[in-house]
Amino acid sequence: MVGNIKVEKAAVIMGKSQQFVRIGLQRGLLPFGTAIKMSSMWTYHISPKLFYDYVGLEFKEIEGGNENVQN
Repeated sequence: MVGNIKVEKAAVIMGKSQQFVRIGLQRGLLPFGTAIKMSSMWTYHISPKLFYDYVGLEFKEIEGGNENVQN
């Protein structure tokens, strides 16, 4: 099972900046993940299934934690 997509990867797929993704998650504007402030640092979780549904790609979960993306 894939547990998380990195902010960097999400930004590339969306064609947006990493800052766009981070701020969107912090403000609760992007429905595919969460941002939690721990002390002075933010931690991000992006759900692979919710993310791929949001961007309109097909997500297939495969053994070993790798994802297969198809248009």
